[in-house]
Amino acid sequence: MATRDRRWVRHVQETSNAMDLPRGIFTRSPRAIAAGLKRAVQRSRRTKGRSKLQSAMSMLNLHINRSGRNLGRADRARLLAARRELRRAFGRKAA
Repeated sequence: MATRDRRWVRHVQETSNAMDLPRGIFTRSPRAIAAGLKRAVQRSRRTKGRSKLQSAMSMLNLHINRSGRNLGRADRARLLAARRELRRAFGRKAA
């Protein structure tokens, strides 16, 4: 079953039309996360949403939501700070 799961993941990674993100992007500082997401959405033609900000925010929110309870307090705080940095990077007011 484990090899079957790995094949499924590999298949999705190879055939998915999702935006490519640098490996380990969500382990960096909030400013580095925001800069990496911004760079990724600006280079990609495979973005979702009405704006590049919406697409980048979607990827960040997906990571936060998929981590769920396994995300520690410090990591959650860092990722929430990355949301504010992402808004600033796109010239929006931080909420």
